[in-house]
Amino acid sequence: MATVTASPNSEPASSASGKRVDTKFEVVVIPVANVDRSKEFYTKLGWRLDADFPYDNGFRVVQFTPPGSGCSIQFGTKITPAAPGSAQGLYLIVSDVEAARRDLVARGIDVSEVFHPGTPGAQFQIDGSGRIGGPAPEHATYNSFATFRDPDGNGWLLQEVTTRLPGRGLSNLDVATLTELLQEAEKRHGEYEPTAPKHHWSGWYAAYIVARQDGKTPEEAAKDGKIHIEGAR
Repeated sequence: MATVTASPNSEPASSASGKRVDTKFEVVVIPVANVDRSKEFYTKLGWRLDADFPYDNGFRVVQFTPPGSGCSIQFGTKITPAAPGSAQGLYLIVSDVEAARRDLVARGIDVSEVFHPGTPGAQFQIDGSGRIGGPAPEHATYNSFATFRDPDGNGWLLQEVTTRLPGRGLSNLDVATLTELLQEAEKRHGEYEPTAPKHHWSGWYAAYIVARQDGKTPEEAAKDGKIHIEGAR
């Protein structure tokens, strides 16, 4: 039987079923010098402690998850050769950067003032160059930031996202975001319902919302809702 070897630049082969395999990005490892000090800091942030597993050979892994996040962080001993503090530009997406900053300040965290970039990439400059104080004009989505660092200097970036670009998916499902998504689903379902077979709205809504979370456009999500109700034709 002949075999085919893909070149490094070739497109990935489709699976036999043609169905996409979910590959969920769930954990980022950050390098720290003192595990207990870092554990105390991330507890102070109000993040959920998921695990703290020490082993006889000196290996230890600690995991925290920020509120509302689908991705977690891990740190520990014998977990990464990276230099402590070398993780930079770690994004934390929030719907209201000023409220998020106030919460951190109340927890005793040293956080920068809210700013927006005056030059492209200014949010990543450790010396603060290129930043303009205050949120972006009219709170333009993706453009308002605040920064803070953990005890080792690993750098975190609060970014305000109020409306996502098409196809980017949905995360940080707080009440306001979920309300907006349900209203969007209601509108799309209303357009589908007059010609739809008898069905329960919850099934269509579920397929629609999952599709939007996966990054599909409203039009694509509506098609997924229809396929869920009627099957592929």
